[in-house]
Amino acid sequence: MRVIWALVFVLCAISPASVSAQDVDSDHDGLSDHSEQALLDQFVPTLIVARRDCSNVPAEFFPDTPAPLVLEENGTIYGQAFPSKLSTPEHPAVELHFYHLWRTDCGLHGHHLDTEHVAVLVRASNSDAAKRGDTTKWHAEFWYAAAHENTLCDVSQIARASTLHAVDQGAKIWVSPGKHASYLNETLCDRGCGADKCIDMTALKIRQVVNLGEINHPMNGSSFITSGQWPLAAKMSITNFPPQTIARLEALPDSDIVWFNPGHHPAQQVIAVSSTTEQSLAASRHNTNSALSTASDNADVAMSLAGSSLGNALGNSYNNIKHAISSSAKHVGKALYPIQKSEDHDTSQ
Repeated sequence: MRVIWALVFVLCAISPASVSAQDVDSDHDGLSDHSEQALLDQFVPTLIVARRDCSNVPAEFFPDTPAPLVLEENGTIYGQAFPSKLSTPEHPAVELHFYHLWRTDCGLHGHHLDTEHVAVLVRASNSDAAKRGDTTKWHAEFWYAAAHENTLCDVSQIARASTLHAVDQGAKIWVSPGKHASYLNETLCDRGCGADKCIDMTALKIRQVVNLGEINHPMNGSSFITSGQWPLAAKMSITNFPPQTIARLEALPDSDIVWFNPGHHPAQQVIAVSSTTEQSLAASRHNTNSALSTASDNADVAMSLAGSSLGNALGNSYNNIKHAISSSAKHVGKALYPIQKSEDHDTSQ
């Protein structure tokens, strides 16, 4: 009996209760729950959503259920935090995903449930800050916005955090009504095969940021992660900051926002977008053959003028051709008329 009580004492002495609450790592990814939540809270984006979206606002889901069941549409955002492969011993990096999950996609080709997200790569200023969980020493390097991922209309984007003025806090993200695609710049909101229009928008009042944990170790009752009803597990399994994409972005001017999947956009590899003014948008054009300027106002004016000039030219050409055909017809008629009369006369005989 004494041996049993001694064993119980030893187990209690090394139980999780004796570990500091700030050191608990529920999802077993090497980051403490405290550090993950602090980073999620610091970098949660400002979502600009439609005032009257047909799916209201992002939803909160019933915890501890195998299937995603909407508890309430209240502006809940779900988060994920995991160590990045871009980490270095001196400057550890963490990838944060922010999921805005909707009751339904009510745009063109709509469907039940809608899994959308934004991601950010954050890096510690030094290894000590990472060990202490000091979030004031973490800074964002790159932001990613998912828009029609893995479709022919994929216009997902990536940019430097400094371009978006979102180094120490969350970026401003525009969410298209109905389809809920995410955009790093308001002017990009009409790029999704023409179906997205960010009109009558307002900042979402986020109720809470709930940490999902990891697929094999869900947190906060998020067992619905692996449900086959949506692609949430697939989105949680990949990085949004592959080295080749980062290298492509860093080879471009600081003002650029880049298509994440350039192969989906023939001759449109780069979106030259500045985070400041429309004038700098136009000025950010460079010699990249596949560059696409989104200085929409200037482009619209230019297209309008070009269309007007083309319309006038086509109109004049049409009138000239019409006149020429009319004149030719008259001359041909006069030439044929005597022959027709002769033929008629011969027939009467």
